Amino acid sequence: MSVKIVADSSCDLNEDLKKKLGIKLVPLTLEICGNVYRDDENLDVKGMIKEMTACQTPPRTACPSPNEFIKAYEGEDSVFVVTLSSSLSGTYESAMLAKKMFLETAGNKFIHVFDSLSASIGETLISIKIFELVKKKCSNLQIVEKVNEYIKGMKTFFLLESLDNLIKNGRMSRVKGGIATLLNIKPVMGATDDGHIKLVESVRGYKRAFMRFVDIIGEQGEKLEDKVIGIAHVNCHERAEEFKNELMKKYKFKDIIVVETAGLTSVYANQGGLIVAF
Repeated sequence: MSVKIVADSSCDLNEDLKKKLGIKLVPLTLEICGNVYRDDENLDVKGMIKEMTACQTPPRTACPSPNEFIKAYEGEDSVFVVTLSSSLSGTYESAMLAKKMFLETAGNKFIHVFDSLSASIGETLISIKIFELVKKKCSNLQIVEKVNEYIKGMKTFFLLESLDNLIKNGRMSRVKGGIATLLNIKPVMGATDDGHIKLVESVRGYKRAFMRFVDIIGEQGEKLEDKVIGIAHVNCHERAEEFKNELMKKYKFKDIIVVETAGLTSVYANQGGLIVAF
């Protein structure tokens, strides 16, 4: 069975995963201080983060058009698509519309679009799961069933160092954000079962929040020895490695994957942010 995996550019990858999985990434569009960027391999993410930090207006993002997905669907392969949570972005709907449009002319071709109910490293883990099931020669329908089960059981959490973008985007009031910043409050956030974002805990001081983040994973997870955990970081490799080491001290995950975020995740998690999924 010949299979193609397609994901939007929130699916954060390292070089090894890019080579191994061969995922076709469909870029979102980012607008920073009036400058528009495609979230692809040509984007200078570190430069974008600096520009975003200096900008007083909120960054904006736009999902790929159906035509972008249609191009990714071309070929004779069966296609599995992984998108941002439909609760956070219109990317899932765009991918579904592209599927409908493509099949109206292409006829008999297998395309399935997964709503990750997550983002970033969550999409990465789902893509890895698809790849592994393909290697086991599972049928298309078996892959759909098993991946849906995986998505249902997956947990996503993130720790933010900066609240700037939450304040700029109006997701947190300037008054509350200013107080939180003054008191050095660091929010630990997570994904709900339907893919929305929720506040898990607010912790004063980054070091305490960092260690509490480690503990929350143990409290929220089960059978960790059977699971792979992914860590995505926003331009803070040393912090991600420190977090990995803390996880290894406390838990026996099957594997730990570390990636650096591309543009879309960097816009929302901001400099110093950590995102985990397992």
